[in-house]
Amino acid sequence: MKPIVILGIFVADTSYRAIRQPKMGETIIGEGFALGPGGKGSNQSVAAAMAQGEAGAGVHFITRLGRDDFAQIARQTWARAGVKAEVEEDSESFTGAAFIFLESGTGNNAIIVSPGAAARISVADVEARAGLIKGAAAFVTQLEQPIPAALRGLQIARAAGVPTILNPAPAAPLSDEMLQLCDYLTPNETEAEILTGIPVTDLTSAEQAADALLARGVGAVLITLGGNGALYRDAERSVHVPVISAGPVVETTGAGDAFNGGFTVALTEGREVIEAVRFGCATAGISVTRPGTAGAMPARAEIEALLAKSR
Repeated sequence: MKPIVILGIFVADTSYRAIRQPKMGETIIGEGFALGPGGKGSNQSVAAAMAQGEAGAGVHFITRLGRDDFAQIARQTWARAGVKAEVEEDSESFTGAAFIFLESGTGNNAIIVSPGAAARISVADVEARAGLIKGAAAFVTQLEQPIPAALRGLQIARAAGVPTILNPAPAAPLSDEMLQLCDYLTPNETEAEILTGIPVTDLTSAEQAADALLARGVGAVLITLGGNGALYRDAERSVHVPVISAGPVVETTGAGDAFNGGFTVALTEGREVIEAVRFGCATAGISVTRPGTAGAMPARAEIEALLAKSR
């Protein structure tokens, strides 16, 4: 069995819950605070490792950390989930951190990320793990680390025939060269709009945005639609997968990461792609019922139970 390999960043999430965001120059009293693990790549690695369960082939996570207390949070998080860390320690920088505002009435969020050492992830870092990437069941990356590193990872994976998944978050201009390396592109509504210029407000506009990305060379597009589930579209079919609810929404911060981790696991286990999308939706559906990001990722048994219940 081949492992999943993920390139991305870890940041320590500092989450502040309040009724609303403060205006510039204003101070308001919050309703809660939490410190925990975050970063899209790290979250996706934890989600994938949890979704695999003990019988899985493993998840390797390529990243950079500083040498500080936040780095210890990262290592402890990965150890608990069973993620195999592929870390470059950077004594000249700091482990990344994120400010997360949580709107108490809705669970919606706004985020500022300062990647620190992870902003220095290099092409050389990726090439040093080329053998690992070439032997993967799938290679996954995002856009929080420098784009040249992500591009090199996709190039290595594609040359070896390894399925590639790019979660284009946070959205940034991408070349056709990079998009053509993506077997699966997984933007949310906002990211799809930024990449295509097409506002995604419903299924029709989501399909239009997906078509624009397919025209640029992407193999298949999965647009996550929040409470409306996800749209899968490739050259042959378009399928809307409704949200799979596990209960009231508490926090949406890690939902996209849960989806990507779950989808990747199901895909590498040989499930048909729409079933893999459903698996991703179930993973996300459970994660939003809990506070936090990495700590909200569900275990394999929970995902399977929700899927069985939702049939």
